[in-house]
Amino acid sequence: MAQTSAETDWVSRLADEVIAEAERRAPGKPVVCASGLSPSGPIHLGNLREVMVPHLVADEIKRRGIPCEHVLSWDDYDRFRKVPAGVDPSWSEHIGKPLTSVPAPPGSPHASWAEHFKAPMVEALDALGVEVRAISQTEQYTSGAYREQILFAMRERRRIDGVLERYRTKQAEQGPEPGVGEDDEAERAAVEGSGAASEDDGGAGGAGYYPYKPYCGACGRDTTTITSYDDETTELRYVCECGHEETVKLSEFDRGKLVWKVDWPMRWVYEGVVFEPAGVDHHSPGSSWVVGGRLVSEIFGGTRPIGPMYAFVGITGMSKMSSSRGGVPIPAEALEIMEAPVLRWLYARRRPNQSFKVAFDAELQRTYDEWDALARKVADGAVQPADAAAHSRAVGTASGPLPATPRPLPYRMLASVVDITTGDEEQTLRILSDLDPEHPIRSLDETRPRLDRAACWVATRMPEEQRTRVRDEPDAELLASLDDEARASLRLLLDELDGHWSLDGLTSLVYGVPKMRAGLPLDAKPTPELRTAQRAFFALLYGLLVGRDTGPRLPTLLLAVGADRVRELLGG
Repeated sequence: MAQTSAETDWVSRLADEVIAEAERRAPGKPVVCASGLSPSGPIHLGNLREVMVPHLVADEIKRRGIPCEHVLSWDDYDRFRKVPAGVDPSWSEHIGKPLTSVPAPPGSPHASWAEHFKAPMVEALDALGVEVRAISQTEQYTSGAYREQILFAMRERRRIDGVLERYRTKQAEQGPEPGVGEDDEAERAAVEGSGAASEDDGGAGGAGYYPYKPYCGACGRDTTTITSYDDETTELRYVCECGHEETVKLSEFDRGKLVWKVDWPMRWVYEGVVFEPAGVDHHSPGSSWVVGGRLVSEIFGGTRPIGPMYAFVGITGMSKMSSSRGGVPIPAEALEIMEAPVLRWLYARRRPNQSFKVAFDAELQRTYDEWDALARKVADGAVQPADAAAHSRAVGTASGPLPATPRPLPYRMLASVVDITTGDEEQTLRILSDLDPEHPIRSLDETRPRLDRAACWVATRMPEEQRTRVRDEPDAELLASLDDEARASLRLLLDELDGHWSLDGLTSLVYGVPKMRAGLPLDAKPTPELRTAQRAFFALLYGLLVGRDTGPRLPTLLLAVGADRVRELLGG
């Protein structure tokens, strides 16, 4: 029986729509979903949504046994627009060249600017289980793959200009789309890197409108102006700002490209795209998504893909991400501190029009707590259908499951242990094996890759002031100042230590000592007075162990310090 709309998740609903639309357009042919990325700079976690939305939909279609392809267009034939901060200013000599013709940043092992920024994204997509058919637009254009489409667009240039003019006027009259104003730069920044945001529509010059830009045969830039074109002979003449002039036959010339607002709808028809999402900036009057919908139907005889507008993705502690500013986390960096299923889940659980943030600070521990709680609900069969679907899409694809940690211990615990032991594997294994004596961890491999992700977070993201440093020597002054009640509480803890040496046991003990001192049973419900006594006891333990009022969870800290050293530091 089919699921009702209340039971289905957003991916299933979109997959239903895409399958129906594909059957209407081209019955029996594989469904085509698409993404586009420009390797003009760091391809960040906002750009990843451009890929994850169609990936999740395509994967759901594949799970249903329907042939489906996800094409990823690399807009690496885009022009190099500006030199990012931190790069040698001399790179400005390459502005206007295709990204594949610009040298990689200094020190890079890659052959070009485009390859430098593509490489980490390709690796990240592989780790995330995202399967795509990658298309280099440099290869497409320079091989002549689009020759007929270019000649057609040039023949139809006056009609194209007419469509564009309607939207130039409309955009000037209406201004930005309501709800997407100047203050929404964060949402606009989320789609930077798509190749679309900064492209013009070709514009009308003195010799008329042309939807095509040649790259100069002398300087390699697109600082060219077409001065004449003959539809019959395809003879095209251009001049460049560098002074070079050239006459070519467009039917044989492969060193140029259609302007973006014409290029995108052309590709929709060329690839037969049925589904492709678009960012916020594409949904304003005159944008490439809106105009492209008219061009594809009125000029190219096709239909615009269906697909939602997607909202921005942020980072906790950062108001926005913009690939033009540099320094923003890319997917490869996220995968250094979290497992692939967790990153997939963040994109799968939110509808495309919902913004969300990826945690790189201590909030990541809360994210992992939520993820582990969801996994327990799934295992117990006590989970809502949409949440179960998001979990299923996170842990695997139609091709199979993603790598998983055999013993997924709490992330915050692993981070605390690595912090305390400074990454010493022998000490880490000792502590982890004591967590559950009845089912001890016998090899750190049982806790990987999660342990490695937590270790990386501690090494690269944990604030220095939050790092834990266990005292080298007992705090004699503090121990000497204790009253009888504090001494008795410490003695009770030390007397019971050996019998409670496990995570659960020590948890019960540290909460239980104030109860026992008050003459209450261990299962006594907390009262305001009891909570005050517990907080005071915890602060005393932290002070004696790490010299602060707070720190990692006490049971974990005690296991990490070890029974002998705990006795020494607590004056036992």
